[in-house]
Amino acid sequence: VVSLVATAGWSQSLTWLGTLGGRVSEAWGVSADGSVVVGWAYNATGYLRAFRWQNGVMEDLGTLGGGESRAYGVSADGSVVVGFAYNAAGQRRAFRWANGVMQDLGTLGGDGSWAWGVSADGSVVVGYALNAAGYGRAFRWQNGVMQDLGTLGGAWSEARGVSADGSVVVGWAYNAAGQSRAFRWQNGVMQDLGTLPGYDRSWARGVSADGSVVVGYAGNAAGQPRAFRWQNGVMQDLGTLPGYDRIWAYGVSADGSVVVGEAQNAAGAYRPFRWTAAGGMEDLNITYASLLTDGSELRVAYAISPNGRYIVGRGYNAATGRDEAFLLDTGP
Repeated sequence: VVSLVATAGWSQSLTWLGTLGGRVSEAWGVSADGSVVVGWAYNATGYLRAFRWQNGVMEDLGTLGGGESRAYGVSADGSVVVGFAYNAAGQRRAFRWANGVMQDLGTLGGDGSWAWGVSADGSVVVGYALNAAGYGRAFRWQNGVMQDLGTLGGAWSEARGVSADGSVVVGWAYNAAGQSRAFRWQNGVMQDLGTLPGYDRSWARGVSADGSVVVGYAGNAAGQPRAFRWQNGVMQDLGTLPGYDRIWAYGVSADGSVVVGEAQNAAGAYRPFRWTAAGGMEDLNITYASLLTDGSELRVAYAISPNGRYIVGRGYNAATGRDEAFLLDTGP
């Protein structure tokens, strides 16, 4: 019996997280051990709410006085959640939630802000906020202070990911020519990561624990988005799934070796992918087909745990007939 229990403990599994009473949910972040998942879900009255899921229970994190909220990032231990929520005036505000309290992180002089990422210990939050002129600027928040990270010469920037220690921030910013470019910010300097050959735009979405590997997407010569992995000044096109020509990378493991995201074909169908140097691009529906029953399917992977074991996103749960957040345990 002991051996059976041990085997079950190490087996692969797929968990549908349900909703808050509404029709759809999405998972955008997962703790280091896979026990806590965050994202957003519709409630019974049709409003979007940020959630924190643990031990089979999806908790509504509330709002800042308005009707809706969404969560996008979580600390390594699952105790700190970040995202945005509406306040009583109907403005979107970046929040940091901990111990049941949702904190408004403020703005850069405008009336809105959005949080997308958080450091491993929950102390550094990144996202973008409107300044007094109404332009979005990437920010890094720490100890109550929201720092404007600037742009690449244009008017707008957004931060989407942060390294484990909070020192490296990634996202995208407009350059002087009005082109969006993936950036990597460190020590006050915002670096343009370039593009893939044949196109002039790129967007960064995730970064490895030490800040050395950046993932996101950039247009190819045909203007189609392609997932990239950037390291040591080189932007690598991660390829495609057979029959899928539009690819977006969203998350990366701590060591930078595993990338996840989504692919879309000409018919508009979506599939989640996992990329590794050894295995290349794989469709999670094929790799984990044994976990999908009665017509259920996975559609997008938004995040991966630091060790590369846990993947979260959204799929179709045939048992409930809903699009739901999922937690995929790929095994040790």
